[in-house]
Amino acid sequence: MAARETTNARTLTIALAQYAQLELSDPSAFDHFCQSVRSICEASARDGKKIDLLAFPEMHLFGTGTAGEDEANQAQLDAAVDIPQSNGGETEFIADSLPARCAELAKELGIWLIPGTFCERNPEGGIYNTAAVFSPSGELSGSYRKICPWRPYERYTPGDSFTVIDIPGKGRLGLTVCYDAWFPELSRQVAWLGADIIVNLVRTTTPDRRQELVLARATAITNQVFVASVNAAAPQGVGQSLLVDPEGEILHDSEGSDEELLIDTIDLDAVSRVRRIGTAGSNRLWEQFRPDDPEIPLPLYEGHIKPLRWQPQQH
Repeated sequence: MAARETTNARTLTIALAQYAQLELSDPSAFDHFCQSVRSICEASARDGKKIDLLAFPEMHLFGTGTAGEDEANQAQLDAAVDIPQSNGGETEFIADSLPARCAELAKELGIWLIPGTFCERNPEGGIYNTAAVFSPSGELSGSYRKICPWRPYERYTPGDSFTVIDIPGKGRLGLTVCYDAWFPELSRQVAWLGADIIVNLVRTTTPDRRQELVLARATAITNQVFVASVNAAAPQGVGQSLLVDPEGEILHDSEGSDEELLIDTIDLDAVSRVRRIGTAGSNRLWEQFRPDDPEIPLPLYEGHIKPLRWQPQQH
């Protein structure tokens, strides 16, 4: 990482909770979740690190244990929630709904909270796998529906749009969910929308977590952004969560599949520094195309790389 060049760093203290999934069948699951969140924040404050952002793995609150595929799918359909649209103002939650209770918890603790993903009801049938970010003021700052369900195993309805969220005074946060990370087009779009950090919420149970660790670093390198990949702990997940800087260096990683909390304070100004100076002082990826370069056809997408639109959106 390049040396700091400013005293006005946009620092963000982020906590990745590599925790075991909670069971839908447990009526006390959400109380347990609240207790965990409060304990994390209290312990961190005692250690002199006030958490700004706390993120949990994919489907953390929607575990189905050892249920078969059909039974698990039905349980998630039955538990699906409605998530209001965020319009930058006061969020109209359904009273006492799971999203409303998460918003209240974020406000109580004064943190940005990503409680994993929700089973979001699709009015046309089925469910989305939806990540939501709740602000310290108790509002829904944004939500993102997983675009690439892990087919053929996951039955979620794919999303069709991207989400980048402003954290005032800090920077911008982009969201992806698990298998999305295998498709570099998605992370590129999120980075282009101005994300300083991409948070990838994961519930990987399979041996390919090793490849996902490579993808997390590659995503950071090729987009010059921070990447946080938080996976579920055993027995549902294989853990191995990590936080990567804009040059692909691992800042923090877990030691295995047990429950673990990763906390680090990152300087989001590192994104602009690396893009200006270059990765390893050499590569300025977002300056590759110049305004007078020809357009490059991308037949796969029926589109083009347009040099005038190549650089990320400013904030």
